[in-house]
Amino acid sequence: MKYPAVHYHDYLQIDKILNSQNPKSHEYGKPAHDEMLFIVVHQTYELWFKQILFELNAVLATFSREKVEETEMGVASSRLERTVSILKMIIGQIDVLETMTPLDFLEFRDMLYPASGFQSYQWRLIETKLGLRMTDRLAFNQSPFYKALSPDQQNEMMNVLNQPSLFDAVEKWLERTPFLQSQNFTFWGSYQDAVTRMFHDDMNIVRNNSALSEQDKEKNLKSLEASLGTFAALFDENAFAELRSQGHFRLSFKALHAALLIQLYRDQPILQTPFRIIRALLDIDETMTNWRYRHALMAHRMLGQKIGTGGSSGHKYLADATAKHKIFSDFFNLTTFFIPRSQVPVLPPEVTERMNYR
Repeated sequence: MKYPAVHYHDYLQIDKILNSQNPKSHEYGKPAHDEMLFIVVHQTYELWFKQILFELNAVLATFSREKVEETEMGVASSRLERTVSILKMIIGQIDVLETMTPLDFLEFRDMLYPASGFQSYQWRLIETKLGLRMTDRLAFNQSPFYKALSPDQQNEMMNVLNQPSLFDAVEKWLERTPFLQSQNFTFWGSYQDAVTRMFHDDMNIVRNNSALSEQDKEKNLKSLEASLGTFAALFDENAFAELRSQGHFRLSFKALHAALLIQLYRDQPILQTPFRIIRALLDIDETMTNWRYRHALMAHRMLGQKIGTGGSSGHKYLADATAKHKIFSDFFNLTTFFIPRSQVPVLPPEVTERMNYR
């Protein structure tokens, strides 16, 4: 043996783990059977949150560099995809928790005040490190979210809030994307021409459709013109900046262009991993939203309209947070600007050559 012998039980510190469940109902002499389940599920959440933070910190370190090496891209993508798998798994734990009925929960709920999931420091770290800003958060009992944390955790959270998030790092990485312009090719100009042709072709189809009444033609043409107007902001940096200041976009003008290029030309070898990274960030945001939604439904099922143990409006707060706490909305909204593959501009040979691994 190259290293000293290790025993499974000692390596995993099983005694510490298995002796960390101390039901309050037992302490108060009113044993509630389902409190053990409640504790185990939430402790398991926190263990998985620790693993998610471990993965996110590694990815954040990679993307925070001025130059992201191609050799690190696959690893970063895998770590984000692992995070998605963990998040999907913890949603399944709600199924286990819901085997506890509302009456079972009421047996020990009053013993938990004012403890609440809002005090989960690790979950707040995950949200913040991903890029959920203070301005995007729902106020907790009319106070900033970090006020629910302990004083030491509040200080640590303020430091994290003042550091660049993964969203910030990915935005800068996207802004450095090559291929947007070369000597004989400008992605945005080619894309604008393709979009204009697509809409004009659709308008001509409407005008020449004998099955439509004049009223229907006018209605459809106005709808197409409105859609074309939505695209117009993508081609005008000043118009884009105005919409961004109003909260319609979060990514910068250049970063959004790069994200669209990656999506439209994702089959090109050098863009396949960047596409996986964008898709993983989408999956993380979507899965976190699903987890919040399931949590809100469970709270409604368990508590009805009661106030939560942390003093919030319970189900209503969780439901509102589900709708508001989004991070990578720009990637979701990007599909608004997709066009059919058949109409995506063909890349010049010299650009295609640069996108291959040679």
